[in-house]
Amino acid sequence: MGEKKISSLVKVGIGASLVTGAALGAVATSIYKDKKHLSTKEILEMIKEHFLKEGPIEVAYIEEKSEKLTRFAISCKVYRGGIIRKEDESYIVYEFLADVYTGVVISIDRRKVDNIEERDL
Repeated sequence: MGEKKISSLVKVGIGASLVTGAALGAVATSIYKDKKHLSTKEILEMIKEHFLKEGPIEVAYIEEKSEKLTRFAISCKVYRGGIIRKEDESYIVYEFLADVYTGVVISIDRRKVDNIEERDL
């Protein structure tokens, strides 16, 4: 083979390697981002933002440790948290479960609490 042909083949090989490496890197990055979970702070801020549209919040909290939630045939990892607000002179607790990867609220329960004093908040 001529020197020019070998040089061309080397260039093509290097180019193909670079393109393949870039493509694999993009796929790996996409997979990593899909599996990376949001921080508890990010999730709580997203949820608070929605609650603040309806009125002030007294307390907002979220547990740092995730837990596995299984309902019927579906399993996912969730964070447990809550929002406390005053509505009609009573304190209402909204307890939620949020997906660790997306922050989507999977369930929310509302209950009135009679024994909270303002000094306890």
